[in-house]
Amino acid sequence: MSCPCDPRMSYNACCGRLHRGEASAATAEQLMRSRYSAFALKDAEYLLRSWHPRTRPRRIGFDPGLVWTGLTVLGTTGGSPLHSAGTVHFSATFTEDGQAGRMNENSSFVRNDGDWVYLNGVII
Repeated sequence: MSCPCDPRMSYNACCGRLHRGEASAATAEQLMRSRYSAFALKDAEYLLRSWHPRTRPRRIGFDPGLVWTGLTVLGTTGGSPLHSAGTVHFSATFTEDGQAGRMNENSSFVRNDGDWVYLNGVII
């Protein structure tokens, strides 16, 4: 199976190992990609685990008519293995009840206990 965040990669070699807890994201971008894949695969447990405790919702609901179809990273600031914070600007395509759509977001990430976590995002 190909990875939802990058169809050129296998899921197991890319986001699967993060979702299974076998590895941690090395960068904010890698965490954002793994979270996109988790949304595409409806993996609420991983999404909650990778969300900052201060901004994490109690639960995640998925729209059954929404299918994520593609991801493009448009830019990053910080977020490297040497940083403690970073942002990722991305565009994600989807279909919702058969209608094509696109979402652009600038997501903020920080380290929490050494691991990258999603803090919040602004939809553009």
